[in-house]
Amino acid sequence: MKKEKRVPNSCTLSYEVANCFNKLTDDELLLLENNRVEVSYKKGETLCKQGTYASHIMYICTGLVKIYMENENSSLTLKILPSGNMIGLTSLMDGGNIFQYSAYAYQDSKIRLIDINIFKKLILQNSEFANEVINLLCENSIQTYTRFFAFTQKQSYGRVADTLLCLACNIFKNEEFDLQLTRKELGELTGMTPESVIRILSKFNQDEIIEIDGKVIKIKNRHKLQQISERG
Repeated sequence: MKKEKRVPNSCTLSYEVANCFNKLTDDELLLLENNRVEVSYKKGETLCKQGTYASHIMYICTGLVKIYMENENSSLTLKILPSGNMIGLTSLMDGGNIFQYSAYAYQDSKIRLIDINIFKKLILQNSEFANEVINLLCENSIQTYTRFFAFTQKQSYGRVADTLLCLACNIFKNEEFDLQLTRKELGELTGMTPESVIRILSKFNQDEIIEIDGKVIKIKNRHKLQQISERG
């Protein structure tokens, strides 16, 4: 099947959904089903905390999740994950059974918690499943590398254009969407101050590249926005 065209990998959003479960046999799916629970998280709730014990792999059924690293003084947003993605794959390595990052619900989210030992067992006994997990890890790594490379090369206008295209193409799949992120959260995604994000959004609005009505954003000139994204 032909893959849907996506915006470039410098996008903050991870769009490589977890197709690995399609490789499991009926018995393996039953084993998975018997060793998972579904938990609902409200917007603003923490799903996992960096440095804590990882007892489960988290599969995002619905919602939107921020992945970030933090220390005592600051935090760095790595990416945002929509439904179909997994949290905690880096905890699968031997001796690395802790979360390497924190996760936070941008929206009300439903998360499937899969026992990490069962997940490891399926990797060991099903090579096709393991291959898909490896592919997912590689795609996520490549996206992270290209994203932060773009951060060092693109100016502020290019970063905001990248984020708007990601939201329109990969999350809401519509040129017009209700922006559920605050200006502060947009600033975190673009590595900029909220004031800078507001200024650039206002400029895009004045130039009729986008239209802003409260929290609703409509992309009016996608070609121009794509040009700004590509040129940085």
